[in-house]
Amino acid sequence: MLYATNTTTNRRRRKRRRGGCAKLESSGHRLIGYGPGLLFGLLLAHVIASYRTKWFIKIVGPNKHKEVDPGTLFMSMDSRWDSFNYKSNKDSHIISMINALVVGRPACRPDQIRALVEFKNEFESRGCNNSDYFHGVMCDNTTGVVTKLKLPSGCLTGILKPNSSLFDLHHLRRLDLSGNNFTSSALPSGFSNLSRLEVLYLSSNGFIGQVPSSFSNLSQLSYLDLSNNELTGSFDLVRNLSKLSFLDLSSNHFSGTLNPSSSLFEFHNLIYLNLADNNLVSSSIPSEFGNLNRLEFLSLSNNGLHGQLPSSFGNLSRLKLLNLQHSELTGTLEPISKLINLQQLDLSFLNYINYPIDLNLFSSLRSLLLLDLSGNSVSATSSSLNSDLPLSLEVLFFPSCGISQFPSFLKGLHNLERIDISHNKIKGKVPEWFWNLPRLSIVSLVNNSFTGFEGSGDVLQNSPVKILDLALNHFKGPFPNPPHSLTVLSAWNNSFTGSIPLAICNQTMLALLDLSYNNFIGSIPPCLSNFQTSLIVVNLRKNNLEGSLPDMCYDGALLRTLDVGFNQLSGKLPRSLLNCTSLKFLSVDNNKIKDTFPFWLKALPYLQALTLRSNRFYGPLSPSGQGLFAFPELRILEVSYNNFTGSLPPNYFVNWKASSLQMNEDGDLYMGDNSIPDYNYEDTIDLQYKGLFMEQGKVLTSYATIDFSGNRLEGQIPESIGLLKTLIALNLSNNAFTGHIPLSLSNVSELESLDLSGNQLSGTIPKGLERLSYLAYISVARNQLKGEIPQGTQITGQAKSSFEGNSGLCGLPLEQSCFGTNAPPIQQQPEQEKEEEEEVLNWKAVVIGYVTGMLLGLSIAQVIASYKPEWLVKITGPYKCRTP
Repeated sequence: MLYATNTTTNRRRRKRRRGGCAKLESSGHRLIGYGPGLLFGLLLAHVIASYRTKWFIKIVGPNKHKEVDPGTLFMSMDSRWDSFNYKSNKDSHIISMINALVVGRPACRPDQIRALVEFKNEFESRGCNNSDYFHGVMCDNTTGVVTKLKLPSGCLTGILKPNSSLFDLHHLRRLDLSGNNFTSSALPSGFSNLSRLEVLYLSSNGFIGQVPSSFSNLSQLSYLDLSNNELTGSFDLVRNLSKLSFLDLSSNHFSGTLNPSSSLFEFHNLIYLNLADNNLVSSSIPSEFGNLNRLEFLSLSNNGLHGQLPSSFGNLSRLKLLNLQHSELTGTLEPISKLINLQQLDLSFLNYINYPIDLNLFSSLRSLLLLDLSGNSVSATSSSLNSDLPLSLEVLFFPSCGISQFPSFLKGLHNLERIDISHNKIKGKVPEWFWNLPRLSIVSLVNNSFTGFEGSGDVLQNSPVKILDLALNHFKGPFPNPPHSLTVLSAWNNSFTGSIPLAICNQTMLALLDLSYNNFIGSIPPCLSNFQTSLIVVNLRKNNLEGSLPDMCYDGALLRTLDVGFNQLSGKLPRSLLNCTSLKFLSVDNNKIKDTFPFWLKALPYLQALTLRSNRFYGPLSPSGQGLFAFPELRILEVSYNNFTGSLPPNYFVNWKASSLQMNEDGDLYMGDNSIPDYNYEDTIDLQYKGLFMEQGKVLTSYATIDFSGNRLEGQIPESIGLLKTLIALNLSNNAFTGHIPLSLSNVSELESLDLSGNQLSGTIPKGLERLSYLAYISVARNQLKGEIPQGTQITGQAKSSFEGNSGLCGLPLEQSCFGTNAPPIQQQPEQEKEEEEEVLNWKAVVIGYVTGMLLGLSIAQVIASYKPEWLVKITGPYKCRTP
């Protein structure tokens, strides 16, 4: 029971009255869904079998056809009988097939092929087919033994066992299993059987536990990559690897200390050593590193190593890259000045508290190309013109270094390509000479106190800069004409005035334009439509732009984000937006746009966020004919404070994305775009959430919200709202909704914010809402609700204002008690409760019946294909099948 009532007796009485009818009607509705589902399942199997035979074979499973060659299963009846020889010739068929897959290469011995096939069969391998799998196989010209195996990334999933057939390939010299999913597998000792191995890639496999000492048997190994796993233990791994020249143990959970006696310092042939991103927090840097004098690459970053940098570091004269990021060094950094062949040096976030770093320390590093001092204090005197930095420098990272003056030593760095001096305290104007650096390509001046540019309005125009980030400063006045070669222009949160410069139309490959949070006036340049093959992001939010939104998309447009909120735009939404087939984020909120709801935007296959808040949109929010509203990927819909009217049909929320929202495939935490080289953009949105208005918030990829507040919607709230399992926030406040709060809301298990205030809702608050463990905010104020407020922790902890304006409500957090003479509890009318509960059951029954019927249809087709394939051939027809 989902409603709160006064006594247990009343609940039981109603349950008995309704029980039989509810079960019968639920069964009937389940049958309604069951029949179409069964027909759809059979039809789907028929279509797949007829036109995508390979797919059907994968669904049925290759092991179920013991007498039928999958390649001829759906041929005509006469030719099908020829396939019965497949079983008797299975081994020779497999060997011939695999040798065909490695055409142009030496043939492999049958026993080697069997081992390869058995190894593949030990795992779930839907991630790759035989062609992918055997493409990375190489056999010896003379003996036919497998000498090289490189698996495609994502090919195998499962446990790598100690007795795996892989370890029967004793002649392997090169093995690459990286990027496959052996999660929860320990590194098997069986690797020691592969004593001829010279190269072993095991990165990003999910291996756990310690590296077995049996790895010491791999005495021929010169290359070992165990990075990006979950390995633990100490670095005292194995010995006898005297030929090892490449060792990558980064991004694991190795712990303990780096002992001077560690076997690591016995590998005198090491050229590449990467220990980054482990847990060596209790370690200092041993002087024995100086014994590895052939090293060219050394990364010890993100381990929290502490203490002094040993003087023996000066012995690493061949070193080209040194990364000590996030270490806690004390004492002098003088040994670094002896690394005269160093090309890349990362000393960022050292927590170096002795004194500010003097840039003259690096004057002897004449080959240095990249220097990263992010997060360190740089000497004020060394940032002057007298600093003798190597003229070879191409990349400088000085963010958060406490710099208060523009570094004039940059003037002599004619090879400089990238400079980042963001998050400092630099004031005044950017000097004119800076833009004359001949190779300057990427510039970040973010979050300083710059006010303008020295020189004329054309000072930037001839600069070779491609990515220019001026955000979070105090720039004011008209924006200068931008560089001709610009691909990214970010100048948000400044005080630029005047029109958006028309010189921006002269760009050839503009990918991102972010001028949001400024004071630009005039219209949006129509020439933005010239960048169909390059423009990905346009953000002009919070300016004073007028006129209508111009046509910005034609066939082939790449635009992914368009945000023009908080301007003075009028007119209608341009139908040319339909050409923006890559569009994911569209925000036109807080303008003067007058139009009906853009149902036509559902044709955009990737649209995830649509914000129309505070405009002059009008008309119904439900498409004519009461059809389904659903957009294919939409999960953020903000249409509050417009003039939308009408009611929402019961099936309104069927097939919405928020019913099955999953993690972003790229693993990104926030919505945005990272396809632009050397620049990452994140979308922002103004959120009405938990009763608060939050400006300029980043958008989590897992966030889903619906906001219909401040319109004139009426009728009942659709019960199908309960299908939106992953909805985070729902705001239907300040409308004219009537009827009861849907019982199905208790199924929205991820709900954190619910606002139904300012409507005409009646009945009681569903008791099931107290089960919503994430619900942090609820408001049902100013309705016509009655009865007891559910007493779950999430609800009783709300403010009284969330329930005020309902004369019939009682219980905490209100002061009115539901017992005694003050305010007796009001019973829910049985018929109304019955109707709402049955409506929930009806929807669930139809869905359950449909899914069950479809699965049964597919199962019937599977059984026929497995045991009576000739029946399926008769059903599908001998001439319908394409060649598999």
